[in-house]
Amino acid sequence: MRADAKRNYDRIVEVARIVFREQGYDASLDEIAKRAGVGPGTLYRHFPRRDHLIDAVMQSWIDSVEDAADQALALADSPRDLLLDWLTRYVALISLHKGGPAKITAAMDDPSSPISHKCRTLRTATDRVLERLREQGALRDGVDALRVTRLVGGVATTADTADLGEDDVRPMLEVVADGLLV
Repeated sequence: MRADAKRNYDRIVEVARIVFREQGYDASLDEIAKRAGVGPGTLYRHFPRRDHLIDAVMQSWIDSVEDAADQALALADSPRDLLLDWLTRYVALISLHKGGPAKITAAMDDPSSPISHKCRTLRTATDRVLERLREQGALRDGVDALRVTRLVGGVATTADTADLGEDDVRPMLEVVADGLLV
């Protein structure tokens, strides 16, 4: 990639991160291009679909998913504490941008989605937590990472669309956790 093209790419991603945080993933791509100081054609050459831009914005997010799982696994005193800690972190991870929970949850089992790699990272991190719970004999039979990510994604989507705060989300996550544990 030429140096000027790389600068444009990086600037578009930087601005998109800000705009998505302000307005959600459905924000105007033309506004992103304008704020980045490039034309719409430049944006679309780098990112032919909105999901390609979302994928680029989420790239640095991957490391934070792994760190969150590591922290949850290291800090938990009981199976319930471990699961609640992870579910809380999970909601926070997918809720960084307005509309994020719905977008990520919908792409969770869609291999054609440009963000499917990011979704696999979330599923793998969730599976690590669930595996620990299985080893402890604390997890109900039939619980898998895909089902958990969809369920918690539903809670996060509800919170996102209704502008619910952490104090409103925590009781819903407690119900989910209690239903997953034996």
